Amino acid sequence: MTTLKDKTLFITGASRGIGEAIALRAAADGANIVIAAKTDRPHRKLPGTIHTVASAVEAAGGRAMSMKLDIRDEDSVADAMGEAAGEFGGIDILVNNASAIYLAPTPEVPMKRFDLMFGVNVRGTFVCSQAAYPYLKKADNPHILNLSPPLNMRPEWFAPHVAYTMAKYGMSMCVLGMAEEFRGEGIAVNALWPRTVIATAALAMLGGSVKPENCRKPAIMADAAHAILTRPAREATGNFYIDDEVLAAIGVTDLDAYAVEPGNKLIPDLFLNP
Repeated sequence: MTTLKDKTLFITGASRGIGEAIALRAAADGANIVIAAKTDRPHRKLPGTIHTVASAVEAAGGRAMSMKLDIRDEDSVADAMGEAAGEFGGIDILVNNASAIYLAPTPEVPMKRFDLMFGVNVRGTFVCSQAAYPYLKKADNPHILNLSPPLNMRPEWFAPHVAYTMAKYGMSMCVLGMAEEFRGEGIAVNALWPRTVIATAALAMLGGSVKPENCRKPAIMADAAHAILTRPAREATGNFYIDDEVLAAIGVTDLDAYAVEPGNKLIPDLFLNP
């Protein structure tokens, strides 16, 4: 399979950034996109809403359903999955993209931030995967894709931001466990992570330490996700993919087009060793 035409993707946190880019790449194939996020009205600091992305999806050639959703609420998530499946005749792919970030040492993490990261990253990923499962097991080529890093247990990835690392690795542990749990039913569960920092609104959470001109565009993650989600689910599960490695496997090695400013030094993302 090389296309996502007529496939239904339920994408969390899709009102901007990488989630939006994945939605638009799938829409170009003629996919059905459920844009599930909390932002239904313009944010005072952040671009995009579920409605602006829905319009962009339709302009790109896909069908869209915009859905205001707090993925921490299991009842709302279950209702949303049911509504999406009813509208499009099922769910083929879940992309757990929604994530909360707060990079700070232990003494400086307010517990409301700790709870938000664990609520969105870990609980939200688990809740959405659980709710999507009944629909995915009926799909022809079902995938769950988590935007989370390899489980790198070196202490230097924990020490500067224990809370965030634990919360993000919780998403990756879902991949590790669910890939094996759902293997017999042919549901692929994988992770995707960028080699370099991606220029999204999340850069603001880094305190200006990373400039957009030293980043790649979300399109590289969208193209890598597309390559993963078009693979046979029974042959590609339990993997912790890195974007450039996925693209290299399909013959794409010139990545200059993905750079915000080609030729500039790129900043490596967290959790990856040199």
